[in-house]
Amino acid sequence: MAEPFRYNRTMIALHWLTAALIATAWIGAQVIDFFPRDLRMPVRSTHILLGLILAATLLVRVAVRLTSPPVPPANAGLFERIAQLGHILLYILMAAVVLIGMGYAFVRGETLYGLVSLAAYAPADRSWRHLVGEWHELAANAILIVAGGHAAAALFHHYVLRDGLLRRMMPAA
Repeated sequence: MAEPFRYNRTMIALHWLTAALIATAWIGAQVIDFFPRDLRMPVRSTHILLGLILAATLLVRVAVRLTSPPVPPANAGLFERIAQLGHILLYILMAAVVLIGMGYAFVRGETLYGLVSLAAYAPADRSWRHLVGEWHELAANAILIVAGGHAAAALFHHYVLRDGLLRRMMPAA
């Protein structure tokens, strides 16, 4: 049986899956241009696929979060409020990255592994494609910054406050 102050196994798995998807997709986006031209399409396709998996994971996370009993806050007051705002911001940024990324795939007219082609929306408008790409990149980088703060706060709780907060989201041994 789960401890009352721990997240359930599903939320723990979704949390770490989300972190892995975001990190892998971000790293993949950073290295796409290092690949030879003939290999960029499969790398871009993998990036898009990771984004679609992130979208599905985000929907499941929201559903589980809305239907699971809430975990009591670890701390009251300012820490609790900052944590709530940080979580809300992470969810908003994840949704923004996914939605803008989907838009970017349509603006570019991507082909997924040569199997599925998306019709390009305004293919001649390079400024539109550039703008959507910049917004996608900005939102992705913002996720890393906020998630970095989230991780730093968890480590602060674990090593400085020693309040057991980090154990709430760690997989059970």
